[in-house]
Amino acid sequence: MTKEAIQDTWPHEGTFCFGCGKNNANGLQLKSYWEEDEAVASWTPKDYHLAFPGIVNGGIIATLIDCHGTGTANAAAYRDAGDSPASFMFVTGSLSVRFLKPTPIGEPLTLRARVIEQRERKMTVSCSVYAGGIECATGEVVAIRVDQTRFLH
Repeated sequence: MTKEAIQDTWPHEGTFCFGCGKNNANGLQLKSYWEEDEAVASWTPKDYHLAFPGIVNGGIIATLIDCHGTGTANAAAYRDAGDSPASFMFVTGSLSVRFLKPTPIGEPLTLRARVIEQRERKMTVSCSVYAGGIECATGEVVAIRVDQTRFLH
């Protein structure tokens, strides 16, 4: 895996997201890294991220898939641009999540995402969430390209 998190390469204005913003002290602060042709993240839920005793809240899981998916889309676009500074970014156009098994609180979760379709203005990313090697949730993020100079103020 690369040493620098995908989210740490973003412009300052893009670092306040609840799910992945390093400058959101109350957020999840998800960090994603390239590992060959997929992006991988590890995140451990706290006791207050629960839906039911011992089970992670579905909204938290959806947030993780959303942020890891758009992070993967942005990193893929940046990589394809030759890692040169770009004035575009990809944001969520749609998000779908399937909950397969209850996701346990208190143990590390692993997220794995891949770009499954890539066009100039749209990318589709598949993402799965694992706990102890068991797939607990899967989702798809359709990320839409925007001009970051207009999107970020």
